[in-house]
Amino acid sequence: MSGETSREVGFDCQVAKVHSTADITSGLEQVTMSDRFDCDHCKESLYGRKYIQADGGEGDSPYCIPCYDSLFANTCDECKELIGHDARELFYEDRHYHEHCFRCFRCDRSLADEPFTSQGEELLCNDCYCNEFSSKCVACDKTVMPGTRKLEYGGSTWHEGCFICHSCEQPIGSKSFIPDKDEHYCVPCYENKFAPRCTRCKQALAKGGVTYRDEPWHKECFVCTSCKVQLAGQHFTSRDDSPYCLKCFGSIYAKKCEACSKPITGFGGGKYISFEERQWHQPCFNCTECSVSLVGTGFFPNGNQILCRDCNTNSNL
Repeated sequence: MSGETSREVGFDCQVAKVHSTADITSGLEQVTMSDRFDCDHCKESLYGRKYIQADGGEGDSPYCIPCYDSLFANTCDECKELIGHDARELFYEDRHYHEHCFRCFRCDRSLADEPFTSQGEELLCNDCYCNEFSSKCVACDKTVMPGTRKLEYGGSTWHEGCFICHSCEQPIGSKSFIPDKDEHYCVPCYENKFAPRCTRCKQALAKGGVTYRDEPWHKECFVCTSCKVQLAGQHFTSRDDSPYCLKCFGSIYAKKCEACSKPITGFGGGKYISFEERQWHQPCFNCTECSVSLVGTGFFPNGNQILCRDCNTNSNL
């Protein structure tokens, strides 16, 4: 409204700020009867009447009250009536309101001195906005107010202080947690309550690990009984329920090949030949004299030797 002090209100849940209207010049100007003192618009004399001095390009121009309102008053965005010179006017986002028209669209509460926000063309008090558009905490069923700290998981929302461990009832906050159906646990409580225990170290197995003979083990705890190398992800065997890597098992328990003296383990599909108390790798089962393979053929033992038919015949000549 030209000639008046500007009026403004806060935005987005800020308390509205309203400035009073400009003072209206009232009473009579001290002018002589010979001077003309007329309304700048309707030209009617202002002697004995209230008027408003409005700022003009070449100085202040006087207006009678009806002319001033018709020329300079803003239209209320709510009731579509003019906002007269003597009314308290509120201004928000290029929209003007009477004080009594600046109200919550839902509950009709005055927003002149209340926090508020807007949704499209609708003005809403803070309570109505939060009830309609803010999430509710699934723990306490109260509104999670804008600007407050919250946690969201699985499509649900909690106040930060309401998201607690089901066991120790302490706030989980930003720490890691483990869901179990509709309950949530901090990692230490979950491990103490649900996690299996490693067969070797007896500590909780929160994730990963291996199973041997239906018992859980940490990967770092499942090692060769002899050399202590980790067995997870590699071939191994056992003796008396104790796990061994293939190298240690062959070195400690496997019988030795009569020809190469290396262990005969039988792992990896390897075949071997056994005769009396002696064993050979299949590729090592050769005639002691001529080295011809004796696999699938007849052979003749001669002390520590094994001979093919020809070598045995020659040795008897």
